Amino acid sequence: MPDSLSRSAAPSAAGRDGDAAQIAGWLAAARAGDAAARDRLFGACRSFVATAARCHLQRRLQAKVDASDVVQQSLLEAHRGFDGFAGETPQEWLGWLKRIVAHNAFDAAKRYRGTAKRDAGREVPLALHADASHGWHAQPIDPASSPSGRAIRWEQELLLAAALEALAEDHREVLVLRNIERLPFEEVARRMGRSSGACRMLWMRAIAALKEQLPAEFAGGEPLP
Repeated sequence: MPDSLSRSAAPSAAGRDGDAAQIAGWLAAARAGDAAARDRLFGACRSFVATAARCHLQRRLQAKVDASDVVQQSLLEAHRGFDGFAGETPQEWLGWLKRIVAHNAFDAAKRYRGTAKRDAGREVPLALHADASHGWHAQPIDPASSPSGRAIRWEQELLLAAALEALAEDHREVLVLRNIERLPFEEVARRMGRSSGACRMLWMRAIAALKEQLPAEFAGGEPLP
């Protein structure tokens, strides 16, 4: 079923003004009891949660599935458990959201298939440059990296998630399968019910569409092969 993150929806707050500094400000204000800041914080991170949910479900179910239930459940749990969140930084906040999504996606896969095995397989970031040190599957950022480097990576994930949500569904799906799951085009084609050649063409159009949604600082990068 479609949700508010469907391709017809307007770009999320993360794409417009959800940079790391604003996330940090909203987080601090929300923890101090500011309800409006809390709403802005969750609104800015909704596309981030949706992208994480799609990635987890693609890996576990190996099929096109609707991630909206996992998104709604994860946001609901984050709202209910917000007072128990012990972190202070945007990185800790987004990592906490990822763990909630990972738990709910695992439960959804278990319900769907009856059984689900934890998988530590292929994980790469959806980025316009090759950097496999972080991604959407709840693994932590390298603790040895600098604080500024970690902030930049989290901000990039927010921007990429917002850009993905603005794409057509088939463009979003081919990018998740090819760039995040790093599947060969033959497997992408099988899952999407298309020929390998058609998926390659779709992927190239999706990369072009993604670049149009991203800010100028991403323009110099190259998509993963």
